[in-house]
Amino acid sequence: MNGLSGDAQSPIYTQPAEILKHLIQYNTTNPPGNEAGCISFIKGLLDWAGVANQIVASDPSRPNLIARLQGMGAAPPLLLYGHIDVVTTSNQQWKVNPFLGEEMDGYIWGRGALDMKGAVAMMLSAVMKAKLEGPVPPGDVILAILSDEENTSALGADFLVNNHPQLFQDVRYAIGEFGGYTSYIGKRRFYPIMVGEKQGCGMLAYIRGKGGHGAWPARGGIMARVARYLQSLEHRLPVHVTPIAKEQVRLTAEGLPSPLKQAVMQLLIPSLTGSILDTLGAQVRMFDPILHNTAVVTAIQGGENFNMVPSQVCITLDCRLLPGFSPDDLIPELKALGGKDVEYETIVFNPGPPQPDMGLYETLAVILREADPGSTPTPVLFPAVTDARLFSRLGIQTYGFTPLNLPPELNFEGLFHAADERVPVAALEFGADALYTLLHRFGD
Repeated sequence: MNGLSGDAQSPIYTQPAEILKHLIQYNTTNPPGNEAGCISFIKGLLDWAGVANQIVASDPSRPNLIARLQGMGAAPPLLLYGHIDVVTTSNQQWKVNPFLGEEMDGYIWGRGALDMKGAVAMMLSAVMKAKLEGPVPPGDVILAILSDEENTSALGADFLVNNHPQLFQDVRYAIGEFGGYTSYIGKRRFYPIMVGEKQGCGMLAYIRGKGGHGAWPARGGIMARVARYLQSLEHRLPVHVTPIAKEQVRLTAEGLPSPLKQAVMQLLIPSLTGSILDTLGAQVRMFDPILHNTAVVTAIQGGENFNMVPSQVCITLDCRLLPGFSPDDLIPELKALGGKDVEYETIVFNPGPPQPDMGLYETLAVILREADPGSTPTPVLFPAVTDARLFSRLGIQTYGFTPLNLPPELNFEGLFHAADERVPVAALEFGADALYTLLHRFGD
């Protein structure tokens, strides 16, 4: 597929579901990415709609696209951004071909339907509709379509922030992933809006001891210590109630009936947090990572020969830190849990802003309350990382706001990076309408 296929004058190209079908048909699995064809198609859409755009690339086969819709100049520019690379489908059992973009049972199926070609389709639909139908936005709208987010972002957001910051001059707020979708507690509907992220941190934990010959039993030796250490990480690290978490818990509780309301509020009492999380289970699972720093084992290295007990085992940890925390804060927590004789080395740390700028939050919340009366928007801290961490270097506050009105039976979070990824057509239309509304309100 190159550029537009079919009738380029058809209004079908402003409908998010139809855009998404085409985006899925480009296999942009990263690695290797190969986003150029998909970017070319998007450029064709924007050219057809009359939206000015340019290609900016470090690698021609993995470009980025920057479009700009001129506003009235009454507000600073608003940035919308999303990535079109996707994760692999290897070794997954799909009901459909993941790169056909099939519509079935009211859903669009395929890799990227949720993460995040569906959101890109909604953004494109909203921007083109604003250009074709008006009214003129209060400020310029910048649309950035990015490569390489699912790997390092080195060819996407990182490249743009480091080499072309002028493209985002005067931008204060941005819209990206991950948030604005329906979340259920019982029959109550909530819309978490991401206002911040945990900080990514990679660590190595070293356990050292006496090695020796494998023929001699080594009860209580280094491998027993490794086993105890791994078991210790099954326990939660200490509770920390950040301002974002406090507000999320409070607003969620206000939207619930008693006695569930009172139980959820008790999450903010550190001595009760663990028991409430265990008692309420899946209903409050989303609060666990935003109330704790976390450390998850992702690799273990030690030993070379079957007949030799190693004297050192290295354990790789994927750590996620709450805003305002550093690796120096985390290490004492890990030592208290896993023993003081374990040594730690920080191999990567991507710090983020300690507090969010909430200036656009209420506008987003009002849009959702109007679109789905009776629902409760809440701010949320995302437990992973997105390109928001990179745009924050330019002083840009990202909100995860890709609205989707989802049915309660859909295991939304379980479909990310998984087989049979899909999104309801009606949810895409809901999201595109919400974003279109935002394009005319962000200067309020």
